[in-house]
Amino acid sequence: MTAKDELELIAVEDIKVKKGMTVEEMLQAMGRAGGFTAQKLADATDIAEAMVKDKDCLKILSFPACIMATGTRGVIVDMVKNHMVDLIITTCGTLDHDLSRTFAAYYKGDFQMDDAMLREKYEISRLGNVLVPDECYGIVLEDELLPMFDEIFEGKDSMSTHEIIDAVGARLDNEDSLLYQCHKNNVPIVVPGITDGSFGCQLWMYYQTHRKFRIDLFADEQMLSEMTNHAEKTGAIAIGGGISKHHVIWWNQFRGGLDYCIYLTTAQEYDGSLSGARIREAVSWGKVRSGAKKMTVEGDATIHLPIIYAGLVERLL
Repeated sequence: MTAKDELELIAVEDIKVKKGMTVEEMLQAMGRAGGFTAQKLADATDIAEAMVKDKDCLKILSFPACIMATGTRGVIVDMVKNHMVDLIITTCGTLDHDLSRTFAAYYKGDFQMDDAMLREKYEISRLGNVLVPDECYGIVLEDELLPMFDEIFEGKDSMSTHEIIDAVGARLDNEDSLLYQCHKNNVPIVVPGITDGSFGCQLWMYYQTHRKFRIDLFADEQMLSEMTNHAEKTGAIAIGGGISKHHVIWWNQFRGGLDYCIYLTTAQEYDGSLSGARIREAVSWGKVRSGAKKMTVEGDATIHLPIIYAGLVERLL
């Protein structure tokens, strides 16, 4: 039998854009188009649909903090509200941006703005093309968090990150807040690098007058171990890399790997970084099953995640 005889040849079809076309129709057309990232995005949406519909699957979402400074925060919040996520692993800045935007506003900017001018004249920090005024960030967090910590930690010598974050979320009353929605929908948020941000700095400030207090990271790890090991199946959408992504795949190696896996990344793999590593590399570590439904999609998650979610909404809700 020749190599050609073994191939399943599927013809490339042109995308036909029409007025009133739905996101689902566009995704279906991308799936038939055969190139390049469009095909991957369509396939990733199919995998996400299968993962969400699988009642036996523990659904994990990991992402870096920068996403929360953008309007894509609303997509993540809606995914939690619509029970498409069971567990979130992220970085400290996610808490910073969610809380800051709960109490104040961020603003649209540009990548090419004069950074010295922003700092010296306006006391504004630039996150890509998002502007974060000082009074909307550190000042807000200091004013809001320290009184919460006094209440949350009263009579306690230690708490895990997911317990602290849940307790803060319970004290918010904002439907647009990720922390509030995760508390409301019983979705734990784990932040392994809890001191790497303003939220963590406020914890350190509390520690200055409460020297016995400890953050129980082992309690977070115990919960992750139990959640993954007890799950019949596991699946993940991992945005970017770093500590959040690695925590997802790390704990899944002890159960034989993820059953569903989607990577959304802008990084290249030639430098050996975790952000750039493709799913096939995780298969070699046993962190993703070789037979898993899996897809790596290269590109900006602020574009791809909303499209994937919009497809899921049209298919499932």
